Amino acid sequence: MGPLSLVNARPSDAERDRALAVLREGAGSGRLSHDTFIRRMNFVLRAQSRGELDSVLTDLPRPEPRLAGWMRTTRSRIKRVDVWRRLEDFLGIPLARRELPAVPVPNLALPAAGSPTVRIGRGDGATLRLGDISVSRHHAELRHVGDGWMVRDLGSMNGTEHNGRRITTPVRVRPGDQLRFGAIVFTLTWTDEPE
Repeated sequence: MGPLSLVNARPSDAERDRALAVLREGAGSGRLSHDTFIRRMNFVLRAQSRGELDSVLTDLPRPEPRLAGWMRTTRSRIKRVDVWRRLEDFLGIPLARRELPAVPVPNLALPAAGSPTVRIGRGDGATLRLGDISVSRHHAELRHVGDGWMVRDLGSMNGTEHNGRRITTPVRVRPGDQLRFGAIVFTLTWTDEPE
């Protein structure tokens, strides 16, 4: 049986089902309109040869072969296993990715009571100027109110977080609290506390 006779061979039900699955995927992903899907589905159901089935699917991506899918899944499972560490022990060279050491969070000292408002941002008018692109030009401010300090977001793009929660109204802060301005994180301390 030559290649030409295989193209002209009558398609099996399984081949029709695979062709219909490709059409369904094409319609679901927006590659085929509803009318085109119906027209091609009817053509698949009436196809007299494998060549006719192939002609309906030429402009659509085919599903991944089983072996390729199995290989991809196996590779991802192997990555999870500690194989690389065993290999590096055997070869004597590092292969596995290493965890980066945790970077300590810098301290931000609260000014003494009665100090002026501290403006935080990337812009020229900021008291505490942060050069990170995630920080807005006028990001937030720390203001002494009554017997303590309050932090207020100034409508920044990436927000201000107090102890992991994004703030939308002024919030009272104390030493030990964490403040995040965009991607920059600080731990609050007193002015006279050593760093």
